[in-house]
Amino acid sequence: MKFDSLTFILFFLIVLALHSLIKSWRLRKVNLLIASFVFYAAWNPFYIMLIWISTILDWILAKQIAGESIQSRRRSLLFISLGVNLGLLGYFKYGGFLLDNFVSLLEAAGYQYTPPEWDIILPIGISFYTFQTLSYTIDVYRGKLKPSNSLLDFSLYVCFFPQLVAGPIVRAAHFLPQCLSPRQASIDQLGWGASLIVLGLFSKLVLSDSIMAPIADTVFNNAGSVGTLEAWAGVFAFSCQIFFDFSGYSTCAIGTAMCLGFILPDNFRSPYAAIGFSDFWRRWHISLSSWLRDYLYIPLGGSRHGYLRTLSSLMATMLLGGLWHGPSWLFALWGMIHGLYLVSEHILRKIFSEMNLTNNKWVRQCLIFTTFLLVSITWVFFRSADLTSAINIFTAMFNITETSVFLGPEFGWLIFTLPVLLIWHQMTYSTSIEDITRNLTWPVRTLIISTVILSIIFSTGDDRAFIYFQF
Repeated sequence: MKFDSLTFILFFLIVLALHSLIKSWRLRKVNLLIASFVFYAAWNPFYIMLIWISTILDWILAKQIAGESIQSRRRSLLFISLGVNLGLLGYFKYGGFLLDNFVSLLEAAGYQYTPPEWDIILPIGISFYTFQTLSYTIDVYRGKLKPSNSLLDFSLYVCFFPQLVAGPIVRAAHFLPQCLSPRQASIDQLGWGASLIVLGLFSKLVLSDSIMAPIADTVFNNAGSVGTLEAWAGVFAFSCQIFFDFSGYSTCAIGTAMCLGFILPDNFRSPYAAIGFSDFWRRWHISLSSWLRDYLYIPLGGSRHGYLRTLSSLMATMLLGGLWHGPSWLFALWGMIHGLYLVSEHILRKIFSEMNLTNNKWVRQCLIFTTFLLVSITWVFFRSADLTSAINIFTAMFNITETSVFLGPEFGWLIFTLPVLLIWHQMTYSTSIEDITRNLTWPVRTLIISTVILSIIFSTGDDRAFIYFQF
């Protein structure tokens, strides 16, 4: 069930009406949990069992970890949680990838092996809810969080439908306290939540699907025959497409939750105005980057064990972060390049600090543009179907050749939309949309929302799933 479907709109209106009419807080939570199961079952009812396994197992194990005083037993309980959750994630998401690479290794060694066909369907959202349940168990193990006494509350934390299949990845310490007292949106929250849903759908359906996706698809589907201008247009179009698509989902999720009285964390904060790559990852997919920092980078040593250990921890974290996105060496390469960016920045940071260059506005603009440019280049590996296509795109980008694929009028929209996006990100670098709209008069707000709604109604893009559904 997608946010941009009439089915979801009807579903959400029913859930919202029941949430408002039911007086008992416990029954409201039951309503939301059942709604979350229905939301997920609309895609594949069978895989609800996987969510139940992770939910019930981690709820039980966390209570046992908190009540156990012997460290070796606490560690064993944690390893059970890690083993089951990562085992399920590995089997369903990476099983085919590992099998293919195993067969390739055998062939390289001179052995022929034909494995049975791997036709396992990837459960939607498994990467997101697995990370949520793991963060809960690890936080309890570390003593940073007390285990929840309510299976209902914990189940709602794992399965809450606005962010179940594509995030944000919510921490238990942020969500579970909201389950302790009745949550119902005020008039202002309901209005702002509905506005966020509309803005998220506009970002997805109009900006991503109707304007940017056709350009990116044309270029990347013809990677072997595009010219230089087209290649760069495709790369910048995908930079915009993936931002509008994923931030659009996150905005819809935050707005949907707000209409129900729940607050979800921001997942994007003007990432294309970032000054450097550390800043970029503090602003892009914030819930994932903070998860990788707290549960991978820091346990690997972080910055506590010397310079070389810090750099190697950065590389390992970004490599695994790339593989989190999908079972492909292209994603691994994408993550490794970002790791190299972060390592290079770490080395150069001291030089820039000593020279005090970032206080110069022209240097800042140059750093912002350079960051965006280098981030956009890495999207080639993220979007390409295979390594050959990626190499073809890079060849076209850096070898001046004539255009050969007609991009159509959408190219004009790219020339207009890209600068607007970059300027908007700089305008909102230290603020939020809510802060900006708060200063607008009601007639102006109404005009903006009305225009956005009309744009959604008359959008002509293809029906596309959100990009991060595949992860």
